[in-house]
Amino acid sequence: MRIGELARRAGTSTRTLRYYETHGLVRSGRSANGYRVYDEAELRVVREIRSLLAIGFGLDDIRPFVACLRAGNDSGDVCPDSVAVLRRKLAEVDDYLDRLGDVRRRLHDQLAHAIAQREETCLRTRGPAD
Repeated sequence: MRIGELARRAGTSTRTLRYYETHGLVRSGRSANGYRVYDEAELRVVREIRSLLAIGFGLDDIRPFVACLRAGNDSGDVCPDSVAVLRRKLAEVDDYLDRLGDVRRRLHDQLAHAIAQREETCLRTRGPAD
């Protein structure tokens, strides 16, 4: 299939496909007239790339998944290198969530302190209630 058809079927642009190709993720051949032509298997590769990009993977992280598909697997996440990337990404997300939890606790404490300070200031300004 030509680049326009692959782009349409994968839900992306021809420019994006050329970008993936430049980075070695997508493979094309050339027709007699010089047009890029893609094997049907490249559609699965592009869908895998787009799926992984959508959840925050970088192009280098995606390489093992593409290699796994090219090795004939039905899924790009069943190979050891892909599993290693998934484990690393999960550890990164867990670390990020831990740090966000720390930030949340500090913000909560700061807010509670600010509210207490404000109430104390209001009581001093108004005096005790009668």
